[in-house]
Formats: sequence, structure tokens, C-alpha cells
Amino acid sequence: MTGTATKLPPLLTVADFLDWPGDGTGTRYELVDGVLRAMAPGSDVHNTIVANLSGVIWQHLRRNRPGCRLVTSMGVQPRVRAEWNYRVPDLGVTCTEARLGDIFTPDPIVLVEVLSPGNANDTYENVRAYATLPSVSEILIVHSTRVAAELLRRDGAGNWPANPEPIGPGGVIRVASIGQELAIGDVYVGTHLA
Repeated sequence: MTGTATKLPPLLTVADFLDWPGDGTGTRYELVDGVLRAMAPGSDVHNTIVANLSGVIWQHLRRNRPGCRLVTSMGVQPRVRAEWNYRVPDLGVTCTEARLGDIFTPDPIVLVEVLSPGNANDTYENVRAYATLPSVSEILIVHSTRVAAELLRRDGAGNWPANPEPIGPGGVIRVASIGQELAIGDVYVGTHLA
């Protein structure tokens, strides 16, 4: 049924979700505790920020961490209620080779979300889910309505901080797990916030 919306299933496991043909509208979904959650299209600013981050992270990895790779819209499966959750961060870095047939990106070490006004609650809920992944050492949240970012980093004992490190105008984002430092202003090039 191309172009015609179908009724959404009430509850899905990840296996059901991966087999589901979609609703016929082209809408992208995440699976949150068995319930489909539509992923709204990103705004121009959101998409520009994602593109800027993709460019600078990819260049850094290519020069300094050639065994790692950047993945956009990567699928991850949180450890808590794993059978019922499939989340999709904007960007992520893994140092594990891609394997034929993998649906989930293996062993992400950094996950990035761009925070938009309409998805703040969903984004922070996803951040809490990402923190359950044992391979993830840093989670970066970048705002799309102001020059600001928040960085969560596990400590040496594997614990997450109570609050993220805030990064404001003129600041530097330090992603220790991949050895990258970038000026926050570079994230906003080409937007009205630059």
C-alpha cells in the first residue's frame, strides 16, 4: 500500500519491528519499550549541525583513528528491555568493523544527538537508554536553538556523572574516547546561530 497509511501495530518486539514493512508513509520510527515512536524530520538547522559534525568527526577519524568509523542514524539496542527497544541516535562512532547483515551498529563508543525543541523529552529519554550500552563512553547532546552542547562521559570506574558538562559559546568540545577537540562554533557553521 504505497502512499496510504496503515494502522500501527500496538506492541512490537525488536524482531517484529525489523520485520515490519512500515506504515506506508515513509515515516521513520524508533521502538521504545515495544511502542513505535515516529522520528520527525530534522529542521534545516538540525540537519546542518548533523552535517557539520559528520564532516569534522569523519576527518578526525580518518587522520587519527583509521580503525574507527562514523555512522549516521545508527541503530542501537539498549541493554535494559533490549528485546523491546531500537533507538536511532543522529551520529555515532564505533571502532568495530562492519559485519554483513548487522542491523545494529556494533560497540558504539560515542553517540551524538541533536536536540530540537520538539524532541527534547524523547532525546533525553534516549540518552538514558544509551547509557545502558557498556561500550558507550561518551554521549554528546548538541542544541539546535542556541550555541550549546552537553557532554556526558563515563569516569574511570565506568560511572556516569550526575549532570553533563555544559559547553557554551566559545567553548571546546573534547571527545576523549576518540581524542578529538573541536570548537563549538564549528558545529554551527552555516546556521543562523553562527
